[in-house]
Amino acid sequence: MTGAQAGTALAGELVTFTRRHSRAYNRTQTSVGDAFADIYTSLVALGCAAAIAVSFVGGLRDEMTRDNAMAASLVAGSPLVLPAPLLWTLLTYGGLAAILAVARRLGPIAVTGAQGAWWLPLPLDRRPMVLPTFRRRLLSVGLGATLGYVPFSIVTDLAADAADHALAAATFGAASVAVLGIAALLQLGLVAPRRGRAAALLALAPLALLPGMAAAGWPLAAAVLAGVVVLVPLLRRAGQVTGTELVRGGNVSGHAASAVFFLDTNELLRSMAGTPRPAAGSRARRFYARRTRGPFAGLVRADVTAFLRLQPLLAVPLLWLAACLAVVVSDAGLPAWLQLVFLLVAGCGVASGMGTVARRTALLPELDALLPLPRAAARASRLLMPALALAAWMTLLSGALALLGAGGPLLPAMGALAGIGMGAGCLRGATRPPADWTLPPVDTPMGPVPRAQLSSLLRGLDVTVLSLLPVGIALFVGQALPVLVMVQAAVSLAAVLVVLLSGTKSASGRQ
Repeated sequence: MTGAQAGTALAGELVTFTRRHSRAYNRTQTSVGDAFADIYTSLVALGCAAAIAVSFVGGLRDEMTRDNAMAASLVAGSPLVLPAPLLWTLLTYGGLAAILAVARRLGPIAVTGAQGAWWLPLPLDRRPMVLPTFRRRLLSVGLGATLGYVPFSIVTDLAADAADHALAAATFGAASVAVLGIAALLQLGLVAPRRGRAAALLALAPLALLPGMAAAGWPLAAAVLAGVVVLVPLLRRAGQVTGTELVRGGNVSGHAASAVFFLDTNELLRSMAGTPRPAAGSRARRFYARRTRGPFAGLVRADVTAFLRLQPLLAVPLLWLAACLAVVVSDAGLPAWLQLVFLLVAGCGVASGMGTVARRTALLPELDALLPLPRAAARASRLLMPALALAAWMTLLSGALALLGAGGPLLPAMGALAGIGMGAGCLRGATRPPADWTLPPVDTPMGPVPRAQLSSLLRGLDVTVLSLLPVGIALFVGQALPVLVMVQAAVSLAAVLVVLLSGTKSASGRQ
């Protein structure tokens, strides 16, 4: 046995010893009754979720197979029509791109803090240390993507049978595994980050085409072959990922998993936030260096500078905008209520992404008390940039819908006003107080549900949904009436006043 083989064998023995004793310790801390209760609750919750999904998919199929389904669209007479197969392919590409982005942020090859402290300093081959977790992630992503694609396949291909849907789902699962391998290849740093991301996004295009052609049989084999081509060289070089990258991915994964467990969307978004962009930081520094007068003007300049430095790229809001327009102009027969739901989800998603600065400053709200300003003035400064950005996004969306024949000429004005209210909802959600875990849970058919956590999750979303409600009514009735414009202005003004005049609690509960 060579020195390298001996090091690999020793590393494998070390990992096996650690995991065996860790499992033995966990078994001593868990009783059989607790394990049975957890398994039973999980199975009941999954069964209820599956029943809800089946009923929703069945009702949606009935809506889409109606003869007058196209007449119920928001823009039935649109001069631009997107073929349904192209829409499904674009949505599949978006799903694969989301898997790539999340996987790149989480690792996908990573170690926990304890593993990084005990294993990485050892002069041994790292492959036995990182491959078991990576293999489990490959399996979980493949199975999850396969199961998650089944409802999408049923809705998008109404004439296919069960075998075709199973092939399509399996093809998407294999493509997701290949995407996870691509994300792991980016960790190796073999190419420049920008070129690597561009090449990865280009590689997703043929993978997105395969599930739609899965009935032929060969797309599944092609997806599996793509996964093998990506994973075979990756598994040999997995030990070459730098220790810094392994620890970073482990920290982000642990932070995100804790946020999901505690139902804290703010912590989840904090964990997924990227680093400041150098180009944006340079522009923000030049803006910040200008002279200012008064504490409020200085705070506004600081918040604008932080927004320019920390806010993610415009690609995500623009992709949401393109997806909304694609869903509206498609000839897939989607009913109007489903299009409105998609627009609502897109608006809430974009609004949540605009609260990066407020989400970070909310960690220490005591700092705002040190400013020579009223609390409402500090919150108005934090509200400025999200409100302007969301007003611009909603103006673009509503203006495009008006050009396509939905809503009338007053719809862009309603969109701009709704964006201001959405900015208030963004700030309200980013500064929500931590949930109180001391309250007893509520018993439901799906198991016990935390009482305070649900209301905490809805804080911010309630204002965003309320701000989008008049726009949705205008789209549903087909005309942005003047009374709806006035209602929209009143709703947005009320949302802003509620957010500006409300208090903020710190993590310790102090006002």
